[in-house]
Amino acid sequence: MRYIICGAGAIGGTIGARLFQQGQDVVLIARGDHLAAIQQKGITFRSPVETESLPIPCVGHPSEIDFRPDDIVFMTVKTHQSQVALEALRDAAGDEIPVVCCQNSVANERMALRLFQHVYAMVVMLPASHLEPGVVQTEAVGITGILDAGCYPSGTDELIEGITRTLSNSNFSSQADPKVMRQKYAKLLNNLNNALDALTEARDEAQDISRMLNREALACYQAAGIDCASREEVAKRRGNIVQTAPVSGQPRGGSSSWQSVARGTGSIEADYLNGEIVLLGRLHGVPTPANLVLQRLANRLAKERGKTGSYSVDQVRRLIVEAGGVF
Repeated sequence: MRYIICGAGAIGGTIGARLFQQGQDVVLIARGDHLAAIQQKGITFRSPVETESLPIPCVGHPSEIDFRPDDIVFMTVKTHQSQVALEALRDAAGDEIPVVCCQNSVANERMALRLFQHVYAMVVMLPASHLEPGVVQTEAVGITGILDAGCYPSGTDELIEGITRTLSNSNFSSQADPKVMRQKYAKLLNNLNNALDALTEARDEAQDISRMLNREALACYQAAGIDCASREEVAKRRGNIVQTAPVSGQPRGGSSSWQSVARGTGSIEADYLNGEIVLLGRLHGVPTPANLVLQRLANRLAKERGKTGSYSVDQVRRLIVEAGGVF
């Protein structure tokens, strides 16, 4: 099999690097300065114990790839970039190519299933960063991350079982899970804090806000009849599998949303994290003031290319109360 990594940032770059290190056939898709740097000198892959330049082939668009019958695509762009990426992929590769949605949020799989026959969901538990062109890093020591996957909307098949075996042989913990979307909805609960991380850089001082984000989400899940893995299930699966350490003496900067703001990309994934809860609330009549405020603020911060930590926790808390939140 050949692995096409559509989005060679923190997650995609790390997965592509680990697969390539184990002798797998990999092609990266990147853009801008990141693409230019990789094409010029390979992708620089860092971890707490290594720094290596990997000569992984990299292109700027799916149309530059001569697709093969054994290709598998890992969709690793952020969700707000998915629709454009999926359409470009279908135009280049057709609708029969298998697509693995290795992304945060729960919206990607449904987008993909409109366009592709074979769609797989993958939950991502992988500490990784991408802050400079041509460079990705993982802060994991030992096992790089947990990447469970299954057919979308449910089930497993020989292909995804083979993919998870390959990932398990490439320094990941990966299992085929017929109900992997339960894990993805549980992961979304944690990712609701990404915007808070980018806005305040003070999650320890904002536990009451985090709890409100979580309560709103669980109320929406209940109203919508959404099955979500419990905290106990998540803790049992994660265990102590992934351990982290600084890379080159520097601890990880922050979440994927924090990294988007830090790089000044001008966009952020909040519409598909906090915005997913806002959507469910509007559909099912559940108030979601905390998630709505974070969605608004995160989008504003990204579009204005503001700095991480631009808001105090008190500012965010006050805006949530003004929107109807009760702490």
